[in-house]
Amino acid sequence: MPAQDDDLPSSALSVQDTRTPYQVTPLQAGALAPASPAVPKPAPAPKLARRTPGRDGKVLGQPCFVLHSYPYKETSLIVDMFTRDFGRIGVVAKGAKRPLSKLRGVLQTFQPLSISFSGKSELRTLIDAEWVGGMLPLEKTALLCGFYLNELLVKLLARDDPHPALFDHYVATLNELAHGEPAQIALRKFERALLKETGVAADLTRCTSTRARVEAGGQYVVDPERGARTALASDTWPAVSGKTLIDMEREDYGDPQTQAQSKQLMRFLLAYHLGGAPLNTRQILIDLMQL
Repeated sequence: MPAQDDDLPSSALSVQDTRTPYQVTPLQAGALAPASPAVPKPAPAPKLARRTPGRDGKVLGQPCFVLHSYPYKETSLIVDMFTRDFGRIGVVAKGAKRPLSKLRGVLQTFQPLSISFSGKSELRTLIDAEWVGGMLPLEKTALLCGFYLNELLVKLLARDDPHPALFDHYVATLNELAHGEPAQIALRKFERALLKETGVAADLTRCTSTRARVEAGGQYVVDPERGARTALASDTWPAVSGKTLIDMEREDYGDPQTQAQSKQLMRFLLAYHLGGAPLNTRQILIDLMQL
């Protein structure tokens, strides 16, 4: 479940106290370069072996991240996880709240894990979880941005729907945030990737009414179900320039106008696809940084 406005999950408040410095993983090809020249050139993170379920229903060594967790009975947790090959899954981490449990300090948000689990129902059983490392921890505003990403995934991804490309984009976005890249650009790129991967984002460079290419000097609105079309005087949807739509499709957010218009457009599209459900962490970010 997502965080509340005035009460982020305890993991959000204490995560930095339980972490040690990690080796930096290089950003993927095409990602923005680290903002600070003082960051040393990192060594590659270890590759994780991906395995498919065996005959006994067990999955071993699956790359994943914790999205959210909440108590289950006296000593256990239910954990919402984002895995590379199985998408968003729920697992029961038995005994994870016990003081001497190996899982107690491992099931932290924004840390790359390798997990093993079993079961075929909606709620699996966590067998093991190991910290992989290789990523910088998120701090301050970047930490809130990370919880915003997690809330989007929890609310927009169906269970057991694999999205390996989105998983890789999530890792790249966490790296960008950890390296101090502009948050509003990193978030816009991830929001767009999320809508594409879930199949609800149309090509922004084509006008749906004429199938002609969007013109940079034109004014358009984006129908959440169909895509871009020429703006009308009677439209109440946010109007954006053709250049903004072209820039978004190219992931080019260098233009301040593109940044401002894409922010309003993505708020509108996300609100529509969420059915009006509020994004609690986004409201915190709006209050703090007007993202």
